[in-house]
Amino acid sequence: MDKRLEQKIHQKITDALSNTSEINTIAKSIDAEKTGTDFKYGIIIGRLYNSFYYQSRRILARDPTPQEFAEFLEILSSRKNEILEKL
Repeated sequence: MDKRLEQKIHQKITDALSNTSEINTIAKSIDAEKTGTDFKYGIIIGRLYNSFYYQSRRILARDPTPQEFAEFLEILSSRKNEILEKL
């Protein structure tokens, strides 16, 4: 994966984790009863996937390749515990 894209993904993860109150607000506004960790984790993953795709288009001027997508999933996997701890 392009280093610029990788750095931006890590930055987006950090940004998401620094504003978990926003994630809580989104979860509550969708369904006040479904505010568990899994639901909020799904919201974060959706936001990160959107960022990954958008940043690929912006930085690389193209859609991400299957290899880049696999590397994105590796980044998410490597930081999963960190994300879950913050929720």
